[in-house]
Amino acid sequence: MTRLTTDQPLGTPTWIDLDVVDVEAAKEFYGAVFGWEFSAPGPGGHVFALLRGSRAAGLRPVPAPASPEPAHWRVHFATDDCDATARRVTEAGGTVTAGPLDQGEHGRVAHAVDPGGAAFGLWQGGTLLGCERVNEPGSLLRNDLTTADPAPVRDFYTKVFDFTLDGNEDMADADFTFLRRPDGHEIGGILGVPGAPAAAWGTLFEVADTDATANRAGAAGGTVKDPEDTLYGRIAEITDPFGALFVVGARPSDAPVS
Repeated sequence: MTRLTTDQPLGTPTWIDLDVVDVEAAKEFYGAVFGWEFSAPGPGGHVFALLRGSRAAGLRPVPAPASPEPAHWRVHFATDDCDATARRVTEAGGTVTAGPLDQGEHGRVAHAVDPGGAAFGLWQGGTLLGCERVNEPGSLLRNDLTTADPAPVRDFYTKVFDFTLDGNEDMADADFTFLRRPDGHEIGGILGVPGAPAAAWGTLFEVADTDATANRAGAAGGTVKDPEDTLYGRIAEITDPFGALFVVGARPSDAPVS
């Protein structure tokens, strides 16, 4: 179990939030799935999901879109200078779609899209360093990017965050590359899938029991694919009642705890 108390190094997935039309309905669903409690609404109606009293994620109210598209939890990468990193995004071929903007005392944020079309955020922590709970049931475990054309985005992320690339011998048949910070810490990966309909960063939440969590999600109104065993644990893909896709996973019993 990990409770974070300091800002993370450049490029570390540090915060996740979800745009929702109906915050109260989202609170009901995710509370049932993960046991989250929620803060009182802040400016703009934004609420924090709380795991054992610490912030694990956010829900952000938005108007209903004119043309709904598949939604995903947005991952924000840590930076100690949001403006400078936003400039690097542009210089590397990405597009900054919002910000950088101050979020009161919480920090400074920008939203961007990489050259393959995957959305992500930048977060410069203030009083909110990011997710305070990670790597434990009910919290963020990892993020991976799926795209039909991985080469340009691998180049993009190495330029923006100084990542290095590393292959995965456990997935020799897959076009998968680990992304590592300069200190060698793995922050996620990029998976090339020919014909993938859209590029997107996925979010994997750790759970204690994948099947039980999947059952709770289905009972709460989500759509669940049958859980499956993988090299890294048992996972299930879930779409919440509002169309947002995420994955839950329980580690193998012999896996180390971060």
